[in-house]
Amino acid sequence: MHPQPETIPLAESRLDGRSILILEDEYLIAMDVEQTCLEWGAREVTILRSLDDLGERPFEDWQFDAAILDLRLGGETTAQFAGQLLERRIPFVFATGLTNVGEIADGFPDVPVVGKPYSGDELARVLSEVIQRSRSGCGA
Repeated sequence: MHPQPETIPLAESRLDGRSILILEDEYLIAMDVEQTCLEWGAREVTILRSLDDLGERPFEDWQFDAAILDLRLGGETTAQFAGQLLERRIPFVFATGLTNVGEIADGFPDVPVVGKPYSGDELARVLSEVIQRSRSGCGA
């Protein structure tokens, strides 16, 4: 069972000034999530449609404050990348259309999984809550 983020005051439920990474292989979904993040106050949004898009750049060279990861990009799992985010204490959420996320997501028990279809506001709210939780020193 994955955590349901606690509700925080609306004034804090923002992505104000944050740089957000979106790993999503479905173009229209990625564009919709990007627009929602910008509407919620994100400063910058980077969309990557495959893990190959990370290129040869070392992970440390990527500058983002939080991430939204699809569990699968094409045939690839994003679990290894998610592990790197955890190691670096970068808050993230999984957003997926998979109905059985067990094996992958179970390795990340504190990371919320938002199921597709979702509303953009729902996803942004959950990401905002995860960011707030990480700033207070508890959770992913």
